Amino acid sequence: MSVTATTTPDGRSARWDEHRLARRRELVEATVRAVRQHGAGVGMDEIAAAARTSKTVVYRHFADRAGLYAAVADRVDGTIIRGITRAAATSDDAPLPARDVIRAVIAAYLHLVEDDPEVYRFIVNAPLVPPGERPDGDVTAGMTGRIADHVATLVRDRLAATVDDATAHLWGVALVGMVRAAADAWLADGGAASGRTADELADALTGLAWDGLRPAH
Repeated sequence: MSVTATTTPDGRSARWDEHRLARRRELVEATVRAVRQHGAGVGMDEIAAAARTSKTVVYRHFADRAGLYAAVADRVDGTIIRGITRAAATSDDAPLPARDVIRAVIAAYLHLVEDDPEVYRFIVNAPLVPPGERPDGDVTAGMTGRIADHVATLVRDRLAATVDDATAHLWGVALVGMVRAAADAWLADGGAASGRTADELADALTGLAWDGLRPAH
């Protein structure tokens, strides 16, 4: 009689995987703290110090600076998307008017820029990643694309009767691109210190976007 061997999961391996994931999250949060303390041009020494470890340990969890940057970008990406989702949420089970959704999306993005300018600069300019380690094309394309996809879904849901998926996606990309360009220029001018608040800029951009997004009657 033959006995079929069964393979049971290695509990130690699973615990190690969980430990590595937890450690990666800790290092990402330490990087965000270092950026807030030292500015967008933070170096690996400051990041390691914020994490209370060595650069060797950081590189053990992230193959290179591009890998660490990508993980931080994913974290910030999630923060922006959650903020946009909350801002565009329904009120008392009644969906927000489409224009209000557009304004909420724009304002949520701009308030993140206003509240965390150095983290935003770190993401859009990626000074941590030297040219030789950068992927081809726009280093922030992945983040911008994911946010645009989310915005496209919100636009499509509010204008479902008049907008097809392809058009909604195009509008999502255009809207995020417009807001990002405006946010970059606004931040370069000093942000709120320039004399225009995030809400005032959101109002101005909403007017511009809605004239183009509003379905023809």
